[in-house]
Amino acid sequence: MHLSKCLVYSVWLCLLCFSGNVLATLAAGDYEFSVSMHGDKRPYLAHVPTQSQPGKALPMVLVLHGGMGNMQVQASERFYHQLSASEKYGYIVVFPNGYSRLPGGKFATWNAGNCCGPAVKKQSDDVAVIRAIIEDMQQRAEVDSKRIFADGMSNGGMMSYRLACELSVTISAIAAVAGTDNTQRCQPSKPVAVLHIHAKDDDHVPFEGGKGQQSMADVSFNSVPATIQKWVQINQANPQAERILEVPGAYCEIHRGGLAPVQLCVTEGGGHSWPGGSKPRGGEAGSSAISANDVIWQFFNAQGR
Repeated sequence: MHLSKCLVYSVWLCLLCFSGNVLATLAAGDYEFSVSMHGDKRPYLAHVPTQSQPGKALPMVLVLHGGMGNMQVQASERFYHQLSASEKYGYIVVFPNGYSRLPGGKFATWNAGNCCGPAVKKQSDDVAVIRAIIEDMQQRAEVDSKRIFADGMSNGGMMSYRLACELSVTISAIAAVAGTDNTQRCQPSKPVAVLHIHAKDDDHVPFEGGKGQQSMADVSFNSVPATIQKWVQINQANPQAERILEVPGAYCEIHRGGLAPVQLCVTEGGGHSWPGGSKPRGGEAGSSAISANDVIWQFFNAQGR
C-alpha cells in the first residue's frame, strides 16, 4: 500500500511538472486576488470565461480604470461591458486597482508619467505592480504568454502607454481610450502594437492636447497626433496611414509595416468616454459609432501570434 501511494504521488508530481504551472487550476468564474509591492497591497479582479478548459492557454487582457476610479467601476457591465466581451471572445480579463490612499481602494490613480494625482506624487511603482499581477495570474490560470495585452480608460490608457514602454517583454499590444501618451521616457526592448481611441470633442484629455476644460488633473496633456507620431517612429511603421474603417461618426486608420502597427480610431462625439459604453459620472452614453471592446479585441487578436 505504501508503494502504491508513492507511485500515485510520483505520477501526480510528474503531471504537475509537465503542465509547467503548478497552480493553473482556475475554473470559469469571477475572482478577487491581491499582490503586495513595497508594502503596498493591491487588489485585482479576474474573470475566466466559460471557454476555458484544462490544457488550453487563453489570452489575457489587463484593463486599467480611469483616474479616481477603481477596479469595480471598470469591471461593471453597466459602464464598460468587458465581462461580456471576455465571454464573447474567450479571453481572461483582469482588472487591477490603481494606487489609493483609502482602505477600500476607491478614488485610485495610476503613475503614468506626467499624470495622475496621488500616484504620481507618491511615485507609485505601478509597472512593478502590473508585472506582479501578471506573474500571479500565470501561476493561477493557463495564460498564453505570447498573448498578454493591456488597455485602459483615460489615466488607465495613459498607464497602458507606460506599460508599452517599460513592460514590452511581456505585453504584445496595448489600447488606450481617451488617454494619450504622457510618459517621461520610453525605450521598449521589444515592439508593442498600439491602438488609440479618442473622441474629437473630449473635454478632459483634449484631442489636440493641453489642459481639458473638465479635467480634474492640472496637467497639459500630449495630443493625439503627437502620440501617434511618437509611436509610428518607435515602431518604425509607415508614416502614411491607411483608412480601414469609415462609418457615420467615426473612422479608423492604421500605420502598417515596421516593427509593429499603430492604429488610431476617432469618434466625432461621445466626449471623454468608452465608445459603446456609458460614463460612470453622469450616466451619459459614449459614442455608439463604434464599440471600443470589439475594435480593441480585433486589434489584439491580430497580434501576439
